[in-house]
Amino acid sequence: MSLADFFSPVDSNKVNANKEFFASQLGTQVEIYTHNFPDLETQAFDIAIFGVLEDRNAINNQGCALGPDYVREKFYSLYQGSYTTRIADLGNIKPGNTVSDTYFAVKVIVTELVKKNILPLIIGGGQDITYAQYLAYEALEQKVDLVIIDNKFDLDDSSHDTSLETTSVSYLNKILLHQPNYLFNYSNIGYQTYYVNQESLRVMEKLLFDVHRLGDFYEKVSISEPIIRNANLLSFDVSAIRSSDASGNANAGPNGFYGEEACQICRYAGLNDKLTSIGFYEFNPAYDSNGQTAMLLAQMIWYFVDGFYHRRKDFPLQPKSQYLIYRASLKDNTHELVFVKSKKTDRWWMQVPYPVGTSKNERYHLVPCRYEDYQIAVSGDMPDLWWRTYQKLN
Repeated sequence: MSLADFFSPVDSNKVNANKEFFASQLGTQVEIYTHNFPDLETQAFDIAIFGVLEDRNAINNQGCALGPDYVREKFYSLYQGSYTTRIADLGNIKPGNTVSDTYFAVKVIVTELVKKNILPLIIGGGQDITYAQYLAYEALEQKVDLVIIDNKFDLDDSSHDTSLETTSVSYLNKILLHQPNYLFNYSNIGYQTYYVNQESLRVMEKLLFDVHRLGDFYEKVSISEPIIRNANLLSFDVSAIRSSDASGNANAGPNGFYGEEACQICRYAGLNDKLTSIGFYEFNPAYDSNGQTAMLLAQMIWYFVDGFYHRRKDFPLQPKSQYLIYRASLKDNTHELVFVKSKKTDRWWMQVPYPVGTSKNERYHLVPCRYEDYQIAVSGDMPDLWWRTYQKLN
């Protein structure tokens, strides 16, 4: 079966509703499947965009399946940055006979694109599609780090029967319980405490996952960068953005990230050399005032692409001459902590040793961190990120 069999072409009238694109607008730079499916075998593409027209399990947000073409129209009106893009738009995945059929299609497509070293950029649809995005990595047989931008955890919702199916409010349960388990770490960025029950927070703490309140990023969204730099796949729920900036979601709330913060987060994601897939979910055009949310999502994708084409490929430690090594001892002298700083970008990592006998090939695990973690270690204290990572390795 060819990947083309999963897709329906983009309606050119919807993408280019108002005018012909100018030469440097993205509408002329992206190879869009309107008549002929992009040749992924002989042409060199870096990013493949596709929509997922699925909202049957999007709780309280029916209509979000219609979102992809609205985002496309805005995105293709934007101008290309100071780089040459190699992007294909594969069209839309229509809903399968069952939601599971849609998940299967997404899983197969993401797997095949990652194998071809093409980054899938998904425009949904409900956020339950994150589960299918995650399942793609099972075939790749690799441990993954998952980062989700959301105002809640999507572990469960007692007002809905989520025990029998995957929904936009329970898909994280499915990911955590999936066997074989190849999830190394889950991070949430931007949860709002009044949307999260305390039992869920205790579950996150017990599982040693990284969850970060919205307030942690107030006027300092840059602290999200090392969290995002650790991700293999990222899922962005538009409800994480405040309704005044992104009203196009039935579950939109008064608090959340500002639009410019969402764009910065997306640029950090693009800069992440490790990231191999990203999804934008839960945009519902029925609630979008003057197309503002569609335009914001288009700009977020623009910033992701901009970050992607400015990747510095500085993941340590080759060549070693491009990195500085710093060492710090704890007050009780039980551990010497080793930090690595890139001369190229000033980004930081810390080395967390594998417990004896747990890894045959590597002595330590590199974790993206902040300069502040190094300062904590220099003061003689153990950074929380180091300890949680060490326990997970054990």
